[in-house]
Amino acid sequence: MYAIIKTGGKQYKVAEGSEIIIEKLDAEEGSSVTFEEVLAIGEGEEIKFGRPIVEGAKVTGNVVKNGKGPKIHIFKYKHKTNYHRRQGHRQPFTKVKIEKIEG
Repeated sequence: MYAIIKTGGKQYKVAEGSEIIIEKLDAEEGSSVTFEEVLAIGEGEEIKFGRPIVEGAKVTGNVVKNGKGPKIHIFKYKHKTNYHRRQGHRQPFTKVKIEKIEG
């Protein structure tokens, strides 16, 4: 069984036992999270789509890790004006293991 969920403005295809990396959630490691916005649920050839979400469906998972992604370097430069700016960014993420799909 698999489901398509929406979180952090993105859509993810998940199955029971899979691990996904999503935008940071306000949840501690080891805590349980529930995704209510389930867009579709499928098992084999049978697929159930929502309009826009499937009524009564939810996906439950456990937070495995909160962390930061790889560093991205930003460099700004303007010609002939001695303008150079260097900046770095690390996007925070949450790693979730999917435990149960209901629907």
